[in-house]
Amino acid sequence: MGNYDQLLASINEGLLEKKGKEVVNVDLRKLDYAACDCFIICHGDSATQVRSLADSVVDNVEEKLKIKVSHREGLENAQWILLDYGSMVVHIFQKEAREYYRLEELWGDADMTMIRDE
Repeated sequence: MGNYDQLLASINEGLLEKKGKEVVNVDLRKLDYAACDCFIICHGDSATQVRSLADSVVDNVEEKLKIKVSHREGLENAQWILLDYGSMVVHIFQKEAREYYRLEELWGDADMTMIRDE
């Protein structure tokens, strides 16, 4: 399993651990205009859960892969938290913000995979 797959699996695991809703992996590698390889998108039911999801991802990736998040935004109000891992960017929304921004629709020509809790 390559670094891409390991990082993606670790991010997804962190989100599912804290009950992230509707986790979607958006593979951008085939698109010429994408700034990164993958978006991981999900939402939580409250600001508290959104923060908890972000913390879970950061902790899981750091513990398992020894990779630190290079940049994070949105922690103040937790409507939309962004975690930047360079090749992958995690978007954790509150449901209303996710419905408003509809990132999945903006990247409709990318391959998308819904992640289900086993």
